[in-house]
Amino acid sequence: MAQTERVDTIGHAHFDERIREAEPMLVGLGAAEPSSTTLLGPDSLTWKYFGDLRVQFFGFQRLAGTENSIEQLGQGVLDHSMAFTDPLGRGRRSAPPINKALYAEDAEQWGRTVRDFHKSIKGTISDGSRYHALNPELYYWAHATFVDEVITMTDTFIRRLSHEEKSQIFEESKVWYSRYGVSSRSQPQNYDEFVEYWNDMLTRFVPHKTILFATGYIRKGVPGPRGIPRPVWNVVAAPLNLFIRNVIVGTLPDEMKAACELPWSEAQERRFQTFAAMMRGLNPILNRLPLSILYVPWAREAFEREGVDPRKANNQSPGSR
Repeated sequence: MAQTERVDTIGHAHFDERIREAEPMLVGLGAAEPSSTTLLGPDSLTWKYFGDLRVQFFGFQRLAGTENSIEQLGQGVLDHSMAFTDPLGRGRRSAPPINKALYAEDAEQWGRTVRDFHKSIKGTISDGSRYHALNPELYYWAHATFVDEVITMTDTFIRRLSHEEKSQIFEESKVWYSRYGVSSRSQPQNYDEFVEYWNDMLTRFVPHKTILFATGYIRKGVPGPRGIPRPVWNVVAAPLNLFIRNVIVGTLPDEMKAACELPWSEAQERRFQTFAAMMRGLNPILNRLPLSILYVPWAREAFEREGVDPRKANNQSPGSR
């Protein structure tokens, strides 16, 4: 699929029609390379920030939650995943191949591996229409949540990004998406179009069983380990639950908060913004931590393989340069 193929219209007027095609649309190895000269490697902003533990720690609920707030994807998880019976195990199995599709020497092969995990994921949603995980509209939405995670979590907790830097991350994300070998027909052409696409997708969020289950720990509190009496655990877990309700919920778009019945007040928003500003202020100090503490293993190994120290690059907000 040529990278020059344009999205039909801003706002994705044909999204509902095309997602109901429910047919995989794959491309061969090397056939989906973007025509731009954008590189995705150790000098890229995506490499720098996606593997940062702050992005993956603070962004995990926004990433998983926004993905599954679209009914077709939430239903796919419900029909085919072990997320309900073994959520932590699912995360441990998913993280390595997804990270390797970005950081490994054979990243394209890992991208195809991730794609092929989804070949049998298909079914129907509540209105009886079909879905397929490798339909381009659904697969690109899943990828878009990773693009959003990199941009939003970096801008919130690490340092402010300029519009130019956000645009660069988006351009790099085209190369990243090409590694999966799924048609790019639903992919916006530039960052501004991506923002419009994202805002349009937020209007499609529904309170699907999958996302309600995945956010149950926020409403009810983190479940305690077996053997610890509930009153004792309630005391021990109180600071953790407070952090989740005032920080993790703060990372979520308002549309997801509404769909998941997660209350959010102006006072909570002020506390969240204060915490985020504090984290950004600590960035120069945190960037001195060893790579083994600051980065996920796959990113650390990739930077060491390439002989690049990401801590020395892109650490200042645009206004402080």
